[in-house]
Amino acid sequence: MPCRYVIHGQSRLVVSTGWERVTFAELKAHQDQLGGDPDFDPTFNQLVDGTAVTGLEVSMEQVRSLAARKLFSPTSRRAFVAPDPAIFGVGRMWTAYHEMATGLENVKMFYDLAAALKWLGLEDLPPSDNKCGFTILATKKRCTIAAILSAATTHAESEVEPA
Repeated sequence: MPCRYVIHGQSRLVVSTGWERVTFAELKAHQDQLGGDPDFDPTFNQLVDGTAVTGLEVSMEQVRSLAARKLFSPTSRRAFVAPDPAIFGVGRMWTAYHEMATGLENVKMFYDLAAALKWLGLEDLPPSDNKCGFTILATKKRCTIAAILSAATTHAESEVEPA
């Protein structure tokens, strides 16, 4: 399954990660599972790491239906990172549909992780041993994020299986 999430309760952050080709069913299952997770709080912020996504199998109507779902609260900030122009374009369409459905501009698309972290107020995290429980790996060209999978009580993790 090419998507999973980690809930960082202490930092009030959900980190969703996708990789390879992601389908509508997988995206919907991700939203459904996250919304039903007892550790999920809709007031948390979200970072969606799409740096490893190679393709999206979704129609424009499916993008619209996902964007119209009200999983997070109006006060949550949601940053989507997608360096691939095609993935970024679909994500930008998703944010436009979200803005039309909710009237809110609390979802932003980013080509790089550093800008997304800055917008979420997380730019000052050290590269390791940070409160959010994830590791930031910097390279000369870009930053990437890797969720730490540990038994720590500050987060819950789930890999999503479509229905």
